[in-house]
Amino acid sequence: MSLIAFDFDGTLSDSEMTVLLAERAGVADEVAAITERAMNDELSYAESLYRRADLLRGLSEDEVAAAFDEVTLRAGAGELIERLQADGHHVAVLTGGFERGVARALEKEGVEADTILANRLPMAGGALTGDAEGPLIEGTKDDALAALADDLGVPMSSTVAIGDGANDLPMLEVAGLSVGFVPKDAVRPVCDAVVASMFRLGKVLESHGVLSPEA
Repeated sequence: MSLIAFDFDGTLSDSEMTVLLAERAGVADEVAAITERAMNDELSYAESLYRRADLLRGLSEDEVAAAFDEVTLRAGAGELIERLQADGHHVAVLTGGFERGVARALEKEGVEADTILANRLPMAGGALTGDAEGPLIEGTKDDALAALADDLGVPMSSTVAIGDGANDLPMLEVAGLSVGFVPKDAVRPVCDAVVASMFRLGKVLESHGVLSPEA
């Protein structure tokens, strides 16, 4: 068994949850600018998330639910998750994004991840508080990957990390196989392979003996 760890926003999904929320809050440009700085490693992920969450303060529960309903998986992502699980691998989603959006997107495709580590936007009085909480704000994805591998009894050499942004760098640097999914410039140098589709990702995993070739 291998442990396959996916980032979500920009990797498993081409949606950006904070952008979808920001569009409904009328702060899309401000949030997009903060996101871009963080993904290019110009701003710490924690600081960027706290800033974006603060901009979303007061967004109603109905608007939040509608935004998360817009989150979708990339073409072929659901099928790839099912193939990995059928081959006996543990599929994890390690994301600085939000549990509700991840769960909703997977549910729409009728697939499940074995583990989801994600953050949350707390609410009070039917609206976002402007705060953020969760394991992957101050915590880093290398530690999360190592802890999960240890829990599963999987050596780090049998881990695969797939991501695109600066907050994925820690897990990409320590994984046995690191794949960049249309990675940012700061991320590309640490990747063993770079792909732009779930089809190509499947082929890379086949070539490294992670996935059985399709008949």
